[in-house]
Amino acid sequence: MTHKFVADVGGTNIRLARVTEDGLQDIIKYQCRDFATIDLAIQRYFTDLPDYAFTQGCIAIACPVLGDQVEMTNHSWAFSQLALRNQLNLNALFVINDFTAVAHSLPGLSDEQVIQIGNGTPKENGNIAVFGPGTGLGVEHITMTSSGWQTLDGEGGHVDFAPVDETDVIVWRYLQEKYGRASAEELMSGRGIVNIYTALAMNAGVEVAFSEPSDITENALAKRCDICVRSLTQFCRVMGSFAGNLALNMATTGGVFIGGGIANRFVDFIQQSDFRARFEAKGQMKHYVKDIPTYLIAEPDHGLLGAAAYLNQHTAS
Repeated sequence: MTHKFVADVGGTNIRLARVTEDGLQDIIKYQCRDFATIDLAIQRYFTDLPDYAFTQGCIAIACPVLGDQVEMTNHSWAFSQLALRNQLNLNALFVINDFTAVAHSLPGLSDEQVIQIGNGTPKENGNIAVFGPGTGLGVEHITMTSSGWQTLDGEGGHVDFAPVDETDVIVWRYLQEKYGRASAEELMSGRGIVNIYTALAMNAGVEVAFSEPSDITENALAKRCDICVRSLTQFCRVMGSFAGNLALNMATTGGVFIGGGIANRFVDFIQQSDFRARFEAKGQMKHYVKDIPTYLIAEPDHGLLGAAAYLNQHTAS
């Protein structure tokens, strides 16, 4: 019998699961820092599940995957895919970008695993986009082909940030002066919330009192700080404009999804924000995007689910 595993690897944690006909089983999370190399972490999972001899696997990892050699961006792990497959004694191993995995999870998510923001109705097998503000900003598109779902990889989080309103301009100027360039990731990420807050505080001539995104978010939700409220409000607006751009880029009639580790911390705030209004604010192309739905991914295991979907699409049972 073929036993399959999947892994979702970030800069802090590695989560692994066993893939079965009924879905994911035996999900275990380990700290990356506890293992010198990725093979030791995966071998630990194999040891913890001694009843299964794994022969196929898929690793979704938070870094570009451009060839055999993989080097993590926010951690020290680096490895050869071929060598890792041999070390783990596998007959098939796939290593994919983490947002490739996220994208592959989207077609299979149920209504209970997502939260819709605003109106819109998805078209079956329509193109889909996903972006995820977290430590950075991941972006991916996925399209249906004759051989199944195919992701279109890229580094969309690093595109130039385009200001839409005067508040955007304030943040854009701050980033231009600080970095010499304003990219989308410098607004839609954990440090992006801090950048927005710092820019607005400096522009208002008030003390920059917070340096952690969690503090800014907490004070915004509690309405204890006007600049924090304005910052989170602008964060949602920027996300809406960016999501609308993704919809325009590739006619994402299947929807635009928000993943990552940040947005789910203030779902109600996003629902009540200008996110959807900015998504649709595309001038003469408003009609093009107004029926495209937008969602928050509420399923915590979507990275593992996507890795499993990719693995099953590329291997026999």
